[in-house]
Amino acid sequence: MLAPEHRLRSSALFSTVVKKGARKGSRTVVVHLWTPEPGPDAPLELTGGPRAGLIVSKAVGNAVVRHAVSRKLRAVLATIIDDDATAASPQLQETSFVVVRALPGSAKASSKELESDVRRCLSRLSR
Repeated sequence: MLAPEHRLRSSALFSTVVKKGARKGSRTVVVHLWTPEPGPDAPLELTGGPRAGLIVSKAVGNAVVRHAVSRKLRAVLATIIDDDATAASPQLQETSFVVVRALPGSAKASSKELESDVRRCLSRLSR
């Protein structure tokens, strides 16, 4: 489960991450990553580690499928954030904001496939 301090909650912040952040995609997800510079335009939530949010639209499937995909992606993000906390060279900085948008292909993807796609997108973004 994604810890409360790592969740994106504000719709304005979701919009900012999607608009200002860099993005990379795969068959199942599109990952938006934004790491703001400290300053007057920076959001207030710059402490407490990376923050992540999900966008799972009706294009993915019905409510049951969307919730299943959301649970898988939340678990994937929690794993990535936990791994980064102990890694020597983390993919996400303390001030990073991540939005993962699920594509229709994510409905049939396993947790392993989703995790590898998200990790691959993040590694391409953090170069």
